Amino acid sequence: MKIATYLKAHLAVVVEEVKNTLPEGIEFDFRKHVLPLFLPFMAWKDELRDRATLQADLMAGLVGAIIVLPQGLAFAMIAGLPPVYGLYTAMVTPIVAALFGASRHLVVGPTTSISLVVFSVVSKLAAEGSPEYLEKVLLLTFLAGLIQLAFGLGRLGRYTGFVSHTVVVGFTTGVGLLIITNQMRNVLGLDIANRAPFVETWEQVFSNIRSVHWPVLLTACYTLVAALVFKRYYPRFPHLLAGLLFGSALAWGIGGPEAGIPMMAEVPRQLPPLSWPGFSASNFHGLLGGAFVIAVQGLIEGVTIAKAIGARSGQPLNSNQEFVGLGLANVVGSFFSCYAGSGSFTRSGANFQAGAKTPMAVIFASLMLMAIVLVMAPWAKLLPAPALSGLILIIGWNLIDAQHIREIRKASKADNFILGVTFFTALFAELELAIYFGVLLSLYFFLRKTSSPNIAVMVPNPTHPKHEFVNLLRREDLEECPQIKIIRIDGHLYFGAIDHVAASVREHRKGPEKHLILLANGINYVDLDGAEWLAREAAFWKKKGGGLYIVRLKIIAQDIMEAGGFMDAIGRENFFNTKTDAIAEVYRKLERSICKACPKRIFIECAKDPRLPKLNL
Repeated sequence: MKIATYLKAHLAVVVEEVKNTLPEGIEFDFRKHVLPLFLPFMAWKDELRDRATLQADLMAGLVGAIIVLPQGLAFAMIAGLPPVYGLYTAMVTPIVAALFGASRHLVVGPTTSISLVVFSVVSKLAAEGSPEYLEKVLLLTFLAGLIQLAFGLGRLGRYTGFVSHTVVVGFTTGVGLLIITNQMRNVLGLDIANRAPFVETWEQVFSNIRSVHWPVLLTACYTLVAALVFKRYYPRFPHLLAGLLFGSALAWGIGGPEAGIPMMAEVPRQLPPLSWPGFSASNFHGLLGGAFVIAVQGLIEGVTIAKAIGARSGQPLNSNQEFVGLGLANVVGSFFSCYAGSGSFTRSGANFQAGAKTPMAVIFASLMLMAIVLVMAPWAKLLPAPALSGLILIIGWNLIDAQHIREIRKASKADNFILGVTFFTALFAELELAIYFGVLLSLYFFLRKTSSPNIAVMVPNPTHPKHEFVNLLRREDLEECPQIKIIRIDGHLYFGAIDHVAASVREHRKGPEKHLILLANGINYVDLDGAEWLAREAAFWKKKGGGLYIVRLKIIAQDIMEAGGFMDAIGRENFFNTKTDAIAEVYRKLERSICKACPKRIFIECAKDPRLPKLNL
């Protein structure tokens, strides 16, 4: 009953929002304007009647199916799963995400970083490759999808910005190095511990370097080089597939299994079988934290990629709907032997460049992949495992975003610190902690900055025709009025900043001034604590014999002051739209005896006042 009530209320909010955004003269139509928000495929299904659109989507789908074939196998290996599970994930999750997501070009499925996080979370709870391992992976996928779905229904899409790009770069760089490290065993053919910690793995590599299995290393390196050559000189051909074909040819040319080159396990010729996540209290307890990390990381990846491609295609993105699409894809996928997926930049970019017009291209790619698996699955056992490891090295290296790292290095000390902590935590601790630490550090630096608003003492410049106000710290040759203190605050007046603001203003109470003019055009937000402080400050200056005068406070910042009665407590007559009006009003209240003896005359009003004696210059 509560769920039905919530959904009804949510629908009413959406309908009202849609009505408010419709241009004048357009009649509201629920089926046309609201239904596609919940069933996005309703917005593009009619386009498929156009033969050219259907043809373009079909060709883009073929490209997508070819690209994902080697990737799916490699990503599943990273996740500690049999290779076929990467293909299952590439078959089911893209279809659900295409039908219920917002982007027309985003391709959802297995990805590098998510695959490694899946392994990092589940390998601590079950032996890799065991039935229990698979059961926990499916539950992890279900939980991550459920969290993403809840975020979408809760309209939390706007809050993905709280995970800064610096955190993402640091995390993916660490993930990239971990992926490369984890493949050293397979690339070099060494008998060392599988999936050991970063430092321990490299210690074992260097201590066993003389035991390198050269046919295995040659196969991996040849695959890697062939893929890079095709990427450089034949960019239209799927370079990973080319590398896999050339690496396989070399492996069999130098002896194959007889030369000690391990081959892939046999891939079953079947579509994704039905599965059941391991629902149990113990599993929930062990996987919930990891599911949250995967959900957040997946959403960030998916929305970022969708926005990047949307900027090129001209399609605006509904982040909340994209959350729903990703969440449903993982929830449904967990019942069809899929592990957690997200948006793939490589496949999404290729989908767009191949000329895809609608999400039907993604569905075609999944259907074609199913056909390829049903026809060619027995041939998978002919693929050399080192060739796939060579491809994984490329995938891991591509996660290291050198350009953005250079930009961050030049940005600020705070960004460098966040980058370093996130990177080293991912590398040497738990991957889940890397995201948490990165987000907490980003929030810490944000709060530290917003909790210390800039406070400046302002004075008019008598030499300027309009007596322009300047910061006293920048013009120490200028002087203040002995009766008026003028302060400008740049920042939010909220609970986190009040102590800093109050302490700073308190320092300026010690002078003889009885009037405080607060230049508030830099204040964008005032909460209850801020409003109460303003009221207390007004009472102090009134008791001192003067008053507090607030200039150009934004209407949006006055909302809570109006609702709480603080406008009346301070005095509505003490709020002004311009500095000129405020100074003119305060000037009338100044003590004339002090004005007559004052040699400063810094205001225009001073110069025009006939009651003041002329200065002897």
